[in-house]
Amino acid sequence: MTELSKKYRLNSMEEPTDEMLQELMEDVAKAARESSAKAEAELQRRLQTVANEIEAWRKSTNV
Repeated sequence: MTELSKKYRLNSMEEPTDEMLQELMEDVAKAARESSAKAEAELQRRLQTVANEIEAWRKSTNV
């Protein structure tokens, strides 16, 4: 996150420049990509955990 994103807040008192808006939009897009990647990694981790549990159950029940 850039310094601009940390301190700038959209309000009716101050109009952002096109460059400011572009930078803010890039920061938001980056944060969204990072969040999506973390969510995907967590999903894969959980799916693997369930697959491991199913495999262990099958081995224990001779299925």
